[in-house]
Amino acid sequence: MSCSEFRTFLHGYVDSELDLARHVEIESHLRTCGACSRIYQAQLALRSALKSEELYFRAPARLERQVRMAAQRAERKSWLPRLQMPDWIGAAAAAAAVVALAVFVWPMLSRPSLTERIAQDVVSAHIRSLMPGHLTDVASSEHHTVKPWFAGKLDFSPPVADLSAEGFPLVGGRLDYAADRPVAALVYRKGEHFINLFVWPSASKREFTEAADARQGYNLLYWTRGQTNFWAISDLNATELRQFARLVRGR
Repeated sequence: MSCSEFRTFLHGYVDSELDLARHVEIESHLRTCGACSRIYQAQLALRSALKSEELYFRAPARLERQVRMAAQRAERKSWLPRLQMPDWIGAAAAAAAVVALAVFVWPMLSRPSLTERIAQDVVSAHIRSLMPGHLTDVASSEHHTVKPWFAGKLDFSPPVADLSAEGFPLVGGRLDYAADRPVAALVYRKGEHFINLFVWPSASKREFTEAADARQGYNLLYWTRGQTNFWAISDLNATELRQFARLVRGR
C-alpha cells in the first residue's frame, strides 16, 4: 500500500468501515511507514482531545425549566415577530451539542477496529473450546467426515485439509461465532497442543498472505485466500503455527 492510498482510506480505517483485507494492509503499512504512522497518531490524539473535561458544560439545575418555559412562550406567541434568543439559550444549545458529541460520536470513534474485534472473538472462542466438552461438535480425523458435517449448517463449505502426514492431525470441527457471523472451527492437534482454524467467507476479493498477532498467551495468524478468511490460534510457538498456516495455504 502506498502513502497516498493510506491517506485515502485513513478515515474509513479509523471508523472501522473497511473490509478485513484493507484493514490488514493498512496495519502492515503503519508498521513500516513512520510518516503515515504519525498521521494516524494525530487522528488518535484528536479522539483523546474529545474526551477532555474542558468540552463538558455542567448546566445549572434551573436550566431545563428555563428552556421549557422559553419554548412554551415561543409557541404561544408564534404569531409575534421572532424574538432575539437570550444568550443563555445559545449557551445551552452549545452545551447540548457537546453532550451529544460525547454521548453519540465519541463511542463510535473509540470503538476497536474490525481486526481488533475479530481477534477478540477468536481468542474468546478458542478459550471456550478448551473447556471440557466444547472442543468439537463432530470428532473425527477424517476430513471426508468433517467437511460434509457442515453441509446445511453454514452458508458456505469450509475447506478441510488432511495434515496428519505433516504432523498436524485433524481432531474434528464445530460451529462457532466470530466477526458477527457463524463460522466453521476446524480443530487440529500438534502433540498436546490444539489449533483452532476459524474459516468464513470474505466480503472482499482482495487477498493477503499472512499477518500475526499474540494475546493472552496465544499466537494468532490470519490471512485471506480464495475469498475466504482464515484465523489460526494456538498456544503453539509462532514458528510451528506458521508452519501449520503454510500447510493449510498449500492445500
